[in-house]
Amino acid sequence: MIKLIGIFISLSFAFGWVTPVMAQTQQSTITPEQIAQGEELTNQAFAATNKGDFVTAEKYWTEIIENFPTNAGAWSNRGNSRVSQNKLQAALTDYNKAIELAPNVTDPYLNRGTALEGLGKWEEAIADYNHVLELDPNDAMAYNNRGNAKTGLGKWAEAIVDYKQSFNMAPNFAFARANYALALYETGQTDQAIREMRNITRKYPNFADVRAALTAAYWVNGQKGEAESNWVAAYGLDSRYKDINWVKNIRRWPPSIASALEKFLKIQ
Repeated sequence: MIKLIGIFISLSFAFGWVTPVMAQTQQSTITPEQIAQGEELTNQAFAATNKGDFVTAEKYWTEIIENFPTNAGAWSNRGNSRVSQNKLQAALTDYNKAIELAPNVTDPYLNRGTALEGLGKWEEAIADYNHVLELDPNDAMAYNNRGNAKTGLGKWAEAIVDYKQSFNMAPNFAFARANYALALYETGQTDQAIREMRNITRKYPNFADVRAALTAAYWVNGQKGEAESNWVAAYGLDSRYKDINWVKNIRRWPPSIASALEKFLKIQ
């Protein structure tokens, strides 16, 4: 999940640096020493990513690209590190190059869609997610992300269908379930949304996003004790939920639940 654009959006960092494209174009010129060096740089890039140090990760991916310019995975992953820094146009350039090098691999399309979402280009993002699903009809993340893009167009009912398809395919994809619950809330299905949120927190008690959503939903329902209890957990896990601008514009909560949380925060 990407943090600077929004937890609502998912990036795939699984696209490895050694690709069939690279193997075909550079197999005769790459030495074992160069491969070992590339693997070490890749490990360092992923380690930096896991620490949230996307600036350093970008530097490692750039070094890999300089040494292995036909490596589609490196281009895609550098795009990820740039999205994480909100360098969206630069990320698009990287994803376009990755797609040029590996047109039948899903990850660059999936990741390009996240950058397009960040730019508010919802239809273009949906087109990328549709293409991912043409290549792999069982890609749960593509369904989740397409749901995200549809919410940008206000197509909540269609988003609900996509989120449900996503977590049906990947039952442990907690964010798809959370997005589903938030979309239900936006469409007025508040009781069902709260039930979904409660079920999620039973399975994932440290899921800050859902704890914060329950805070908002309980507060406007007049269940102040439950709201306060969930807020203690949510804020302790992730203090960003106290920033309503972050919730609305980065996390991209639907308007109804974001408004409910804002009412709670004004009392704090």
